Amino acid sequence: MIRSYLVDLRPLRTSRPFRAFWAGTAISQFGGSMSSFALLYFVWDVSRSAVVVGLVGLVVAIPLVLFGLIGGHLADTVDRRAILLWARSGQLVVSVGTATIVIGGVRSIPILFVMIALNAALSSLSAPVAQTVPPMLLAGTDLSAGLALTRLAGQLALLTGPAIGGVLVATVGVGACLVVDAVTFVAALWGISRLPRHVPRAATTDGAEPERARILGGLQFVVRTPVILGAFLVDICAMVLALPAALFPVINAERFGGSPLTLGLMLPAIGLGGVIAGLFSGRLTAYPRQGLIMLTSCAVWGAATAAFGASPTLPLALLSLVAAGAADTFTVVSRGTIVQTATPDALRGRVSSLDYLVGAGGPSLGDLRAGVIAGATSGAVSCILGGLACVAGAGAIAGATPRLRRWRLGSRAASAAEPAT
Repeated sequence: MIRSYLVDLRPLRTSRPFRAFWAGTAISQFGGSMSSFALLYFVWDVSRSAVVVGLVGLVVAIPLVLFGLIGGHLADTVDRRAILLWARSGQLVVSVGTATIVIGGVRSIPILFVMIALNAALSSLSAPVAQTVPPMLLAGTDLSAGLALTRLAGQLALLTGPAIGGVLVATVGVGACLVVDAVTFVAALWGISRLPRHVPRAATTDGAEPERARILGGLQFVVRTPVILGAFLVDICAMVLALPAALFPVINAERFGGSPLTLGLMLPAIGLGGVIAGLFSGRLTAYPRQGLIMLTSCAVWGAATAAFGASPTLPLALLSLVAAGAADTFTVVSRGTIVQTATPDALRGRVSSLDYLVGAGGPSLGDLRAGVIAGATSGAVSCILGGLACVAGAGAIAGATPRLRRWRLGSRAASAAEPAT
């Protein structure tokens, strides 16, 4: 009975390519989580401005939109493994360059923003492609389980990366985190090299519909598919209105003394919630009503974010973030299951690029929104208002999208295509 609640490990046992890709990505995510924490702290330490910290979101958002769409188009027209290899190699070079700049004593926000933008461009180019890998290798409940394992790895990175990063920043410096990030990209390249070559059917089949040859073909599919459109709206609501990450340095300075060690506990608290949810995701991935899970989890995420902003003590604040992390994991897994199951393989790259734009662009806009409101009020007020707005938004979307509420895994309408072999 208890075993049915635990994370389903079948995808790691049954698919060797997925196992290698998952392991390499997990190691790289650890380095990326540490690097993201270190750069966020570095921007705050140099500028001491909530607005400048919020601008990091804008710096990421601009290349994200352009290169995310290009990456999705490429994923539907050329070999997906080749795209991942080239993009991750480029990120390795950028990571080494950023580490060199910081260790060399350069404290220029514009130069740092350029490096952040370059990394965002390469990450955005490859992210939609990476999202198509699980449905290439897995199907049915194995796909849901694979997505849960992917999310669990990301949350483990979120849990351990900033915590270790906080110690390294306080004792050695920001540059040490960036060096670790560069080294872990090697693991990502190893995992990608174990994937089979995969050229989507849209690139090899004559007579495809004209829209499938256009970069915005995925957008047309999303607009006319209410379930996927509703899933995107839920994620926009959660990330734009209630993402608290940009407020961590501000609230840490306002209430908890401003130590990097304290700041290093906040992102890991979200990661801990995600790890707990991931470890006990067995029933989640087997439950058919993924749309209902997504809507409920979005509301819980908003309530937990508001509670974090209102928490007068550090333990209560961290507990709220743990609850938020668990809700976020349920939201991400259910959204991924819905989007990847309901999208045909010929359009997966472009739809995944839009999914990535929502999942990554939403936080960028959310960071900007949070920073601007915090600059006019305070970090706590910005966090509380955003969380409450998210709860209201989740309720409104639930009322407006009955098909999303009723969506069931395994139903005839749920599956538009089988994964490529």
